[in-house]
Amino acid sequence: MATKTISIDMVAYERLRAARLRPDESFSQVIRRARWGESGATGATLLEALDTAPIPSAAVLKRLERAQREDAPPDAPWNE
Repeated sequence: MATKTISIDMVAYERLRAARLRPDESFSQVIRRARWGESGATGATLLEALDTAPIPSAAVLKRLERAQREDAPPDAPWNE
């Protein structure tokens, strides 16, 4: 069987290790057993959400407009 080497951070490694059902279960077996959720990021799901979303109040719209006007980039973004 062909293999591929990957790099993951320590948090991901610990989650993968913790997901093993037994100490001798390989990471490949854990990954094959995993169930990945459907990606909901489509234009259709956005339109569906907009159809059912409540209409914002005038006060909310006013706050959003004020925040948009007052928004400015930081003086030196690379220092933060």
